[in-house]
Amino acid sequence: MRRHGSADLAADLCGSLSLPLVVAPMFLVSTVDMVVEAGRAGVMGSIPALNARTPAIFADWLVEIKTRLAGVQAIAPWAVNLIVHKTNVRLGDDLDICVDAKVPAIIASVGSPVDIIERVHAYGGIVISDAASVKHARRAAEAGVDGLILLTAGAGGNTGWLNPFSFVSEVRKFFDGPVILAGGISNGRSLAAARVLGADMVAAGTSFIAATESAAPDAYREILIESGGDDIVLTSEVTGIPSNMLRLSLERSGFVGGGDHQKFDLARELDTIKAWKDVWAGGHGVSDVTESAPLADLIRRFSSEYEAARNESRL
Repeated sequence: MRRHGSADLAADLCGSLSLPLVVAPMFLVSTVDMVVEAGRAGVMGSIPALNARTPAIFADWLVEIKTRLAGVQAIAPWAVNLIVHKTNVRLGDDLDICVDAKVPAIIASVGSPVDIIERVHAYGGIVISDAASVKHARRAAEAGVDGLILLTAGAGGNTGWLNPFSFVSEVRKFFDGPVILAGGISNGRSLAAARVLGADMVAAGTSFIAATESAAPDAYREILIESGGDDIVLTSEVTGIPSNMLRLSLERSGFVGGGDHQKFDLARELDTIKAWKDVWAGGHGVSDVTESAPLADLIRRFSSEYEAARNESRL
């Protein structure tokens, strides 16, 4: 697979998938089963390394993913999400495990990916960096990442704030590699619109939280299904940086914030989530979550909506 910020890589990556879709890595929600089922459906599955309680468990998960995707991963690459922020004390161990397993793609979040790029490229993997602003997108591009996930207003959990029209347009002025748009994309019609904007792919998370293979508690699924766009609250009280959370979960848990936290600290985020285990994230596309169903069924729905939108607009 060709890389280093080229249009060729975007074509290669999209060509290896049946649908230009990433099932986004979701903290405490994504599972090995979700990665496997996404791969079998021909889209890119992903999982945060920190969903495993220890590096040893994480290593076992990667072995299981590779074994179960044998014969499939060649046409449907998958990804591991690494928090590259300095407060992630597990980063070194988790990166070593990814390198040993030759994970096809690394999604770097909340920090500069510069320290992981060389090691991932050495075994032929690609590095895709989250970016919540044009400044961060430019820095990641200059560092040599292969792709960008643009977090726009509406992304569940840690989010961006820019309008997707403006964000994609400005990033395309300096980056010609794979651009993956995230934020409020919850159906195939939104995917088609993202392609018109100039994105190569989309990342969707909220749409798949209620998948039967996810680790989301039943109460989380129920709140998702009954929530709409007005039930999403933007707050920095949970993770230390702006995050979209489900209002009903905040209210029902009795969550009380501890101040106006403006800096991300992984230890603090983990402590907050442990203390307020019923506080859950959700994006602006939550109204499209109407049932709990197998991931493969949800992806098929995405695909049929996407094809219908393309046919209507002759894309």
